[in-house]
Amino acid sequence: MKNYASLARFILLAVLWGSSFTFIKVSLHGVTPSQLVLSRLFMGALLLVVIALVSKVALPRSGEVWGHYAGAALFGNVIPFLLLSYGEKTTGAGIAGVLIGGTPLLTLTVAALALPEERATRRKAIGLVAGFVGVVLLIGPWSERLGSASGQLACLGAALSYAIGFVYVRKFLSPRGVKPLAGAASQLIAATAIQAAVTPFLEWGTPNFTGRVTVGIVALGLLSTGLAYILYFRLINDMGAVTASAVNYVVPVVAVVAGVLVLNEPVTWNLVVGGLVVLIGMGYAENRVKGFHKEPPVPARDESTGPDREHPMTSSDSCAKP
Repeated sequence: MKNYASLARFILLAVLWGSSFTFIKVSLHGVTPSQLVLSRLFMGALLLVVIALVSKVALPRSGEVWGHYAGAALFGNVIPFLLLSYGEKTTGAGIAGVLIGGTPLLTLTVAALALPEERATRRKAIGLVAGFVGVVLLIGPWSERLGSASGQLACLGAALSYAIGFVYVRKFLSPRGVKPLAGAASQLIAATAIQAAVTPFLEWGTPNFTGRVTVGIVALGLLSTGLAYILYFRLINDMGAVTASAVNYVVPVVAVVAGVLVLNEPVTWNLVVGGLVVLIGMGYAENRVKGFHKEPPVPARDESTGPDREHPMTSSDSCAKP
């Protein structure tokens, strides 16, 4: 029964993260990118803070730790959320989801450059090259059927920002042993504060809260940002970090399907082939996802960037949660 419950959580998490790209696209019909990011961060942070209080999980008190959470929030939430929101104004939700699926490969690249212990092996190098080829196929510079080049590059920039955020967390926060729920809540609080400070200086407009826009914003904030963190942490406890993070392989698929069903987005050959090449490259580079099985317990550590990962430096642990 427990395995079925874990499988149900796994599928729900993939749906929440994968559909978040469609929620963004829908929400942008009524609010600006900066307003959308502030709304989703506030709702996600509020939900996690309430749960932390109910669970009696204390948030960090050190000013130095909060400073590092601000840095993690900048690269793991604020910058990528803004880039995704701006990017999806001119490109599809499906292509955005698949491009973000390349985050693990970018994480391997950034880690190899920034962390001495994360050396680039032959397997990782081959996977990275394959992933790069996949991204080129996805963007398809010869065609604009999947949206503007600037929008696609913004989404790719979001993936790079997530990758930098994961490396930052690994280097400055993971060794501190903060409980995952406390870390996630702290990072979203910091991200909300940063976004609130910069929003007045970014594009602004009068919100148009239609029913569809309101549902999109609320779903993005409470479900794809707040609830998704909780589900992932539960999966880590039940299944282990590596197996739980296999959700990264499903998210791009859900993103494409949701875009087709809800937004009537086109499915082109380079979207399918490029996405498959990225996923195959990621799987080859990490060689870690084995399937649904119970793994040895993982020591508690701080995981809070973007869509939080139990071990932010493995490619499978770094799907962004847009």
